[in-house]
Amino acid sequence: MGLRIPRLMVAGLSGDSGKTVVSLSLLAGLRQRGRSVSAFKKGPDYIDAAWLSAVAESNCRNLDTYMAPRDTVRRRFVAQAQSAGVTVIEGNRGLFDGMDVEGTHSSAALARLLDTPVVLVVNATKTTRTLAALIKGCQSFDSSLNIAGVVLNRIAGSRHEAVIRGAIEQYCGLAVVGAIPKLGDDESVIPGRHLGLVTPAEFGSMDTLMARLTEIATHHLDMEQLIAIAEKAAPMDEVSIDSIEPVQRRTRIAFFKDAVFTFYYPENLEALKANGAELVPLSAIDDASLPDDIDGLYIGGGFPETQVERLVANRAMMISVKQAAEDGLPIYAECGGLIYLCRSLVAPDGCSYPLAALFDIDLKMHQRPVGHGYVEVEVDRPNPFLEVGTVLRGHEFHYTGPVADAPIDGCLTVRRGVGLSKARDGLVYKSVMACYTHLHADGVPKWAPAFVEAACRYRAMCRGSIGGGSVAMTVA
Repeated sequence: MGLRIPRLMVAGLSGDSGKTVVSLSLLAGLRQRGRSVSAFKKGPDYIDAAWLSAVAESNCRNLDTYMAPRDTVRRRFVAQAQSAGVTVIEGNRGLFDGMDVEGTHSSAALARLLDTPVVLVVNATKTTRTLAALIKGCQSFDSSLNIAGVVLNRIAGSRHEAVIRGAIEQYCGLAVVGAIPKLGDDESVIPGRHLGLVTPAEFGSMDTLMARLTEIATHHLDMEQLIAIAEKAAPMDEVSIDSIEPVQRRTRIAFFKDAVFTFYYPENLEALKANGAELVPLSAIDDASLPDDIDGLYIGGGFPETQVERLVANRAMMISVKQAAEDGLPIYAECGGLIYLCRSLVAPDGCSYPLAALFDIDLKMHQRPVGHGYVEVEVDRPNPFLEVGTVLRGHEFHYTGPVADAPIDGCLTVRRGVGLSKARDGLVYKSVMACYTHLHADGVPKWAPAFVEAACRYRAMCRGSIGGGSVAMTVA
């Protein structure tokens, strides 16, 4: 019989079609009706996933067949979604947009992998019947894809809606399951900036946002039809889940968790815990120093460039981090974390801000992305966490780059993407590694054990071990 997992994917014809607003409103509407929900985001994305997590009140998982094997992605989905009443997957970019002509790693490819019905969100601005032609084209472009309904976004009025609705129903045979009027811009729901939306950690009243999303769901989405689409999804094969052996705490790894540093995949943190780490959240803004009893530090991505004055004001933490690195503390830093560890950051207005200065590199903020998209790197020099010769897949999205066009002595050669400079990434100093490349633990299973082992060695060197033993991964 298989597992019954009510689910649907919210996809669009392009980026900025309104997928996020529809996904969030759908989750809010489901919760208002007493339905348990789970949320997923297709592709490498921290910000949309953070909003989906906030509205669902549970961790949103990213599903990406470039960064992790297809079988792992499917197993991760089933393991996390099987206990929810309704699961919502938000797609990315256009439905068929992938990394090549064949649409590899597209939202459509993920929908096929998970055998999931698709609800297509279309921007109705300054168009009517032509939308039916575009949707018809999507239907014929891949007849194996189950496009099950359409949500109209940015409707100008009742007449506008009636013409589009009639054309889609007549020529495409699809139900229009929502019609959202013009709300101004998406910024009127959630403010945006250079990397997309602001993060929940920087947002104001979640109660106000939830009320607005619930209002959109109540008045502009056909919740009954959307639930029916989700419930008609085909059963899925069960997956085997390894039991987690009791783990004696082996080490303490701190990580920055505040309004600046928010970009962490849940699986990365979970993998560290599964391998015996106790995670210690800290603030790079408010805490004066690193605790004396930590054995490692994880600095994820975020927006140091938008709140650099607050970071600089807490000079004591920067000094503490640099001193800990000099003492051999294992530190792993990604993107925003790399920025934090460099010498300075030059803002667009030319003002230079002094940073932790562990690495003698000055960065500057650009008006356009310096690196954006999927990344493939090869580890070609020793470092604290990754084996030489390993080929890794990840992603990058940064507006910063080095001020000087100087050679970068990194541990990663960039096969695809930009990295730090001259096809290099992965700065190394003692037990520190910092890179623009974001990695996902499901695609790099050796990263978390290596980090924990490095922390255990540091602890043993400084004050003795607190346990040991191997652990099982959470998903087989």
